[in-house]
Amino acid sequence: MSSSNCASLNGKPLLEIDQETLESGACGFTAKQVFIKNAGCVAYTYDDIIVMPGHINFPLHEVDISNQLTKNIRLKIPFVSSPMDTVTEAGMAIMMALQGGIGIIHSNFSIEDQASQVRKVKKFKNGFITDPVCLSPQHTVKDVFRIKAELGFSSFPITDTGKMGGRLLGVISNRDTSFIEDPNVKIEEFMTSKDQLTSAKEGLSLSDANEILKASKKGKLPVVNDNDELVALISRTDLQKNRDFPLASKDVNKQLLVGAAIGTRPEDRDRARQLIEAGVDVLVVDSSQGDSRYQLEIIHHLKSTYPQVDVIGGNVVTPLQAYNLIQAGADGLRVGMGIGSICTTQEVCAVGRAQASAVYHVSKFARKHGVPVLADGGIKSTGHITKALCLGAGCVMMGSMLAGTDQAPGEYFYQDGVRLKRYRGMGSLEAMSKGGEKRYVWEDASSGAAVKVAQGVSGAVQDKGTLRRYIPYLTQGVRHGLQDAGLASLDEARERLYADELRFEIRSPAAQKEGGVHGLHSYQKRLY
Repeated sequence: MSSSNCASLNGKPLLEIDQETLESGACGFTAKQVFIKNAGCVAYTYDDIIVMPGHINFPLHEVDISNQLTKNIRLKIPFVSSPMDTVTEAGMAIMMALQGGIGIIHSNFSIEDQASQVRKVKKFKNGFITDPVCLSPQHTVKDVFRIKAELGFSSFPITDTGKMGGRLLGVISNRDTSFIEDPNVKIEEFMTSKDQLTSAKEGLSLSDANEILKASKKGKLPVVNDNDELVALISRTDLQKNRDFPLASKDVNKQLLVGAAIGTRPEDRDRARQLIEAGVDVLVVDSSQGDSRYQLEIIHHLKSTYPQVDVIGGNVVTPLQAYNLIQAGADGLRVGMGIGSICTTQEVCAVGRAQASAVYHVSKFARKHGVPVLADGGIKSTGHITKALCLGAGCVMMGSMLAGTDQAPGEYFYQDGVRLKRYRGMGSLEAMSKGGEKRYVWEDASSGAAVKVAQGVSGAVQDKGTLRRYIPYLTQGVRHGLQDAGLASLDEARERLYADELRFEIRSPAAQKEGGVHGLHSYQKRLY
């Protein structure tokens, strides 16, 4: 047993249990015994297994759940929102990154619109905002209101050209426009002029710029060069966001991390190019069955052309599939096939794998090549997240778990007195009609494959509130699970998993029932 998990009393280590008892199964079984020495040739889901408790010698707040998403990207919170059109657009991706995870923008957008979604995330929270929206003195109040409606913010620097790099003339904010009734009034008549502003010179550090902004008590700090030309902008609201979200996932420029999905068709090469130009940090090649020559070719193209951008390949469920994508250059693997709550692939196509088995086998193999695994689908609780991570996954991707939140696309509606949001699989006919079929169909229209076969359904999920409260609940639940298992970090979880020290058991149907709420006439289940 690892020294970090040895029990002690009054500073003295306690005796360890004898090997005979340990090997008898009385303390559970190793992952190898469960998944490899599998005489029944059975595949297991998350519900089928349970993690054995371990010794706790550390407080809950010390549990480290940071982990690798790809070879080069590490997240402080191992949560990823799925690239589905009822789950992840800019609003979801922003909040996931602020909380320490990452969102993957779906590809049912046009190329231009998907790139715009990526830009929204990258611009949302910056240290130095290097490409702010600028206006000229000749713009009107009507222009301000239009841009505010499109982009969601109302403060703009004013330059002589109306563009970044022009000579700074002033700033307008919500305060300047609040009492103006004529929408045709020009900005030059009511803007806060430059002589009333606090500005900073190019070349100062971010920390110095932040101190100037705090001292000035202004909302914006323009940064200009020696010719008074605008080169950057710092926002006081960004300082507030830094205080509120200390775990935020950021790149080297202090911009939020964001991913985007692409397909495997020829036009997706242009999609990838525009997404990379927009600043995307990771590309997810989105296929229901990832082991295809089409995916191998696009991964090879992406890594040859844009080696600085990480690429996640998938979906796969076996080491054989995974090895092909690894050899093509994938920086991460997405694992899961036919196990999502809205997915019918296993039912329709008779192909797939139970998720616990898929995650364990692919993670174990990919580890030899230094490639992290993203467990995609089948997550219904914090317990499932903990199990996926204990089976070797680097991060978990969630769809239905996040679909009912405020940040998910779509409007709430009521049915039978319950507040709901729409949620659909990308293999549903509704999603396919918007472009989702490219994830499932490897034929062009001229080939005669005119009949669409749905591999998903459309439905609704219950309101879960805002991610500001929901993600901390999920995070704390995972920490509790790891602590109960005697694991101080996910790195330790992997070490003990592959050292045959982390123990599991298979649960019978009766044991699964016993492990949930039972024996009550009625009850109310509140998450937080």
